[in-house]
Amino acid sequence: MAPELPGSPAAEFFARIVDDMRAFRWRPDVLIEEIGSPRGLAPFSLAIEADLGSETNQLGAGRLVLLHDPDFNDAWNGFFRLVSYVRADTDLEIVTDPLIGEVGWSWLREALDQHAAAYTAPAGTVTAVSSRSFGNMDNQPDQAEVEIRASWTPLIDNSSDITPHLAAWQQLMCRAAGMPPLPEGVIPLTNQMGRVHSR
Repeated sequence: MAPELPGSPAAEFFARIVDDMRAFRWRPDVLIEEIGSPRGLAPFSLAIEADLGSETNQLGAGRLVLLHDPDFNDAWNGFFRLVSYVRADTDLEIVTDPLIGEVGWSWLREALDQHAAAYTAPAGTVTAVSSRSFGNMDNQPDQAEVEIRASWTPLIDNSSDITPHLAAWQQLMCRAAGMPPLPEGVIPLTNQMGRVHSR
């Protein structure tokens, strides 16, 4: 028999997690927007996307989907699952490094650990690609980017919230995009998001 979710009923519990996500203070150069979440993966879900940098200097993008199954999901080994996609422009030297996979994966693990985000069952892939233009396009600069696809089960209950995982995800994106830490004294912004998608 699957263990029961502690605390409030599922809808109310998930709504509190969503409130925590909407109240999170993001960096000024990380623009967050709620998007439609994938259907059929879980009874409750919320998806957000991020644009990194500025309108004139786009450095990368990300998506994060929070899934919740109040009946416990054996494949997740928990009640929640975070599914992340991060894409960032980078240097050609980085994508040609044979250890970029291990390094990219360590960015996620380190971010989760540094923000004390309790989790289990991590999984994912790291892809590094480069492109060079030829012919009529040979005036275009070489391009290189890294993609990190990952998922993990956040250990959330009535005594904890999603905030450490959001902080870790933000750190992962900024690390991949080569964005420096915020200067001391800069206050992150609260980005308002839309309504939660549930089924």
